[in-house]
Amino acid sequence: MFEAISTWANGLGAQYGVNPVIFASIYIGAVPLFVLSIGWLVRNARTGKSTVLPVMCAGACFVSAYVYLAIAGRNIPVWVWIFLAALIIYGIWSTVRDVRRKIAARDLSTGE
Repeated sequence: MFEAISTWANGLGAQYGVNPVIFASIYIGAVPLFVLSIGWLVRNARTGKSTVLPVMCAGACFVSAYVYLAIAGRNIPVWVWIFLAALIIYGIWSTVRDVRRKIAARDLSTGE
């Protein structure tokens, strides 16, 4: 089964000019950095510090694999870009909702 998935991914990579190992490495590698950025964002929001840099870091982590796709890829179908735009919009909405909940939960628990 792993061989079939590897063959499929390598075929797509060759067709679209993207190395699937690099794409997957960026995608998976960005997850811990994204989580750390969200933690930094929540901490700064709770303490009243600027949240600009943590938001920018979280956003860069969130789209990093797709930036690689945009730079290295060629002949990417339009439906892929539409799907990725939908994923990014949903991700932004979900992240904002979760961050607001975490900040509100802290404020309710401490009375601040």
